Amino acid sequence: MELTWYGRTCIRLRGRDAVVVNDPYPSIVGPTGRGITGDVVTFSHPDDNHPPKKATKLSRDGATAMPTSLEPAFVLDGPGEYEVHDVLLTGVRTYRDNAKGVDRGRQTAFVTELDGVHTIHLGDIGHELTEEKLADIGRVEVVCVPIGGALTAATAASLVAQLDPKIVIPMPVCDDEASCDEAVKQFLHEMGAEPMIQPKLSIVPSSLPAETTTVLLESRGKV
Repeated sequence: MELTWYGRTCIRLRGRDAVVVNDPYPSIVGPTGRGITGDVVTFSHPDDNHPPKKATKLSRDGATAMPTSLEPAFVLDGPGEYEVHDVLLTGVRTYRDNAKGVDRGRQTAFVTELDGVHTIHLGDIGHELTEEKLADIGRVEVVCVPIGGALTAATAASLVAQLDPKIVIPMPVCDDEASCDEAVKQFLHEMGAEPMIQPKLSIVPSSLPAETTTVLLESRGKV
């Protein structure tokens, strides 16, 4: 499986038989998706910006525009268990704050099983997980966690510890580069991590590290 980050919470998972794209907002990857394609698209939460009037396809909630290059993809944006293009996905109800959505709304974290690797995309989550939610999620090897949003660095690190993955992918979601750099620095300090920096990540079950490893990816998109 090949994992690529397109800025903010946009992640692409390319497997042998299918491609899953998480949170492909036009404001992140451009109106045409800059060539990004996929078979399945997941949305953790509605776009905070209103869809452009010229958008030809919206997510099921009607609040998020699809990049043109992804319009043929199958779209998921809510909790449940799904099998699409032989890919198993589980959507788990979560929230963008620590008040069950009162402040910033609800969202869905998606677990994707692709090429024998379980990846959880936490979207713009704003809280740690209950035992019930952890049971719904199950075992994961890769965690994509937002940094610089509603989570403090300490809470983000605690959330990762709850999930106990082999690989952690930080997704900076700050409004400006300086804030993101500081947020990532604080998160790495909390994790006690010396990160690997690379353009994309190729993962097979046999290559997973013995201990939790943080990987910083270069953004392929432009916020």
